[in-house]
Amino acid sequence: MITVSYNSVATIRSAVDSVLAQTGVELDYIVIDGASQDGTVDLLRGYGPRIQQLVSEPDGGIYDAMNKGVARARGEVVGILNSDDFYADSEVLSAVAAAFEDPSVDCVYGDLDYVDAVQTDQVVRAWRSQAYQAGAFGRGWHPAHPSFFVRRAVYERLGDFDTQLPIAADYEFMLRVLERAQLKSVHIPQVLVKMRTGGASNASLKNIAQANLQCWKAWRQNGLGLSPLPVIRKPFSKLKQLRTEG
Repeated sequence: MITVSYNSVATIRSAVDSVLAQTGVELDYIVIDGASQDGTVDLLRGYGPRIQQLVSEPDGGIYDAMNKGVARARGEVVGILNSDDFYADSEVLSAVAAAFEDPSVDCVYGDLDYVDAVQTDQVVRAWRSQAYQAGAFGRGWHPAHPSFFVRRAVYERLGDFDTQLPIAADYEFMLRVLERAQLKSVHIPQVLVKMRTGGASNASLKNIAQANLQCWKAWRQNGLGLSPLPVIRKPFSKLKQLRTEG
């Protein structure tokens, strides 16, 4: 398990606690911090050996930090949980591990709830995924990356996150794994991750536009076509996820 952080003292405790609360699995927990100055590192050091690898040093952004974590990973399966996310319950990783008991499965993913940044029991958007079907990315679909687990061998075979896509490298990685390489995946139809609103790709209209341009670049660099239609369809596929009840 990998968590990446930078000045995350306000939220990282819930992320770390949710990882350490997991039952029924053997964990190698790695936290890659980008030289935080707000007390994050002191908080993390307080966990002692429960965090097996703790690194705090300057990095080139979130995906550079993820790549550092992947390079240090020793487990057969790699999961990444950001510092403002947390697992829905203590049995998430055991459910993921059960899906990987089939040796032909390369990646596993589930569902995700976007929650209010403060009132985390308030669901703002419910991201319900589905079993992957060839061409699904072209219809605007993709899994929620915080719920996406892959065998470490997939990174060794297909490479890590493209740091030249500073907002959309997670999308490009999933596109590479599922759409281009057509690796075998399993969808777990349950909420695995709670994600606080306010992520980098949705922080502003400018960031949304940049993220979509980078997603289009991801299609082109993977040789999957030049049409912008898959990226145009992506925001529309998310409209049904919004929660409108009070």
